[in-house]
Amino acid sequence: MARGYMEQILNVDLSTGTLTTEKPDEKLYRNFIGGYGLGARLIFSRQRPGVDALGPENHLGFFTGPFTGTPAVSGTRFTVCGKSPLTGGWGDSNSGGYFAAYLKFAGYDGILISGIAAKPVYLFIDNGKAEIRDASGIWGKDTYDTDDILKQELGKDVAIACIGQSGEKLSLISSVVHNKGSVAARSGLGAVMGAKKLKAVVVRGSQKVEIADEARVKAMRRECVGRMGGDLNNMQQFGTTFTTVPGIQSGDAPVKNYKGIGVIDFPGMEKISGEALNAYKWKRNACYQCPVGCEALLKEGTGEYKFVAGTFRPEYETLAMLGSNCLNDNLESIIKSNDICNRYGVDTISMGSIISFAMECYENGIITPEDTGGIELSWGNHRAIVAMCEKIARREGFGDVLADGVRIASQKIGKGSEAFAMHVQGQEIPGHNPIATPGQGTTYLANATPARHTQGSEAHHSAGLLPPFDRSDPVQLAKAYQRGSNFQHIIMTSGMCLFVNMVIPDVATLTNFMRAVTGWDITTEELVTTGERIAAMRQAFNIREGLSQRERSLASRLYGQPPHPAGPLAGVTVDVYRNVREYLKLMKWDTETGMPDARRLEELGLADVAEAIGY
Repeated sequence: MARGYMEQILNVDLSTGTLTTEKPDEKLYRNFIGGYGLGARLIFSRQRPGVDALGPENHLGFFTGPFTGTPAVSGTRFTVCGKSPLTGGWGDSNSGGYFAAYLKFAGYDGILISGIAAKPVYLFIDNGKAEIRDASGIWGKDTYDTDDILKQELGKDVAIACIGQSGEKLSLISSVVHNKGSVAARSGLGAVMGAKKLKAVVVRGSQKVEIADEARVKAMRRECVGRMGGDLNNMQQFGTTFTTVPGIQSGDAPVKNYKGIGVIDFPGMEKISGEALNAYKWKRNACYQCPVGCEALLKEGTGEYKFVAGTFRPEYETLAMLGSNCLNDNLESIIKSNDICNRYGVDTISMGSIISFAMECYENGIITPEDTGGIELSWGNHRAIVAMCEKIARREGFGDVLADGVRIASQKIGKGSEAFAMHVQGQEIPGHNPIATPGQGTTYLANATPARHTQGSEAHHSAGLLPPFDRSDPVQLAKAYQRGSNFQHIIMTSGMCLFVNMVIPDVATLTNFMRAVTGWDITTEELVTTGERIAAMRQAFNIREGLSQRERSLASRLYGQPPHPAGPLAGVTVDVYRNVREYLKLMKWDTETGMPDARRLEELGLADVAEAIGY
């Protein structure tokens, strides 16, 4: 058996209370690595198409990777996955912290949960022993209180992934929260936990993750940390927030629901910079064995918006979506809004998108203070933003209209509001503008989980995947994107942190870690192909659900139609649909439907998948 794995998956049926353990074979691990790769393969095999994402038949997975809980650099991540109630297709979301390592130490590579409990419960895995426990006493609590109460009961040596009231009330933008600030935010999977009446998953263990060559892995870690370059110092000081002002200046960050021009419409950008935010910094925080430590905890708030000491520092996406995207330069209001989202368990990207959508509706007279309960949703009104965050998180008043995302909100509101809803297949667009970074448009439209900023990349072409290429050539760009995104699936499923990977000098580092951890005689080319297999597996899930590439579209303002009249992106348009077609051709997926080619599926060892989707 390959090393780096605990060789066990826990299956939980909440309807019957049944818990069983299975031992996957090595081929499954090698073909799908971990994370959403392993999750997609297992869920596709066990779940019929068309199930209700909030029903008992939907499987919810928590999966780690081979690097998790090992000395391999930044093996900190876990993935929550299943059918998304937000998009109706494949959903997954990634988080750091300590939960992933503790799940491995408890004896499992992953958990698959089906059914619906008769009353609120939590799952407790204690060093290989799993049980379902009553959670009636913590149902209705926010994620901070849930974490505190369970640690008081079970001890501080546990790691907890839980939902807040937003997930309990089945908000389709609800998230899974660990450690009060490490969040698996996207795809609405907190609502799946809420539907299952599963308040939390708690893990504790002392088992060791066996690896093939521990001395080599530790030596590689030391070498890798010593060679880290790029934005390492910025990441250590500011986390991802060091990109906020440059992002606004370049046009990458959204402004005024993606229709504004940062340097013209948002002059207060320095007020929400990483430097401004660090005035509130109390101390750095790091995920399990992370050599970077890009997180930070903040001092107690003393201004208009009170927040407790130890509140997590917002990341770039939160600053952009609840800041520049809403024309909000009041930093404390963003910190407070971030804290609300973490407590109630809400995706901050979706929250910022929904509020900017509502502000544009308000600007155009589609909604009024009479609709919003007196909240004046004018651009930059920081008090209105905080108030509406509370309303959405609690599903109160007009917040109930908005709590399932911009697609459903625009359907409820009507009156032409659909034009202001920035989403793909129901999932809100994150804080990166495809006009500034064209590869993002391909990701938003062609990835199995749409509108995602952490998936899809051509960044690794210069580090060993491809020779230098002409970025103005759509075909060359698509090839770089295709290979880079396939390799990125390996980063995401290995348990490695994507942000740490960004400061690692070359592609070979990950391949060498994979060899030393697992003992596999594996090459970078095999990993690229494995990434393609994982991509095809997730795509096949969507195809079997009846979803087609034809149904995916991007608001025209997101590819420069009409072009900006001024600023850094003046006159720029992106032929985003051509870029998507070129990518689909390279993947051997149908350019109209996105359906993977049967022969290519067979070559990838997925003949059963080809049959299941209609070949």
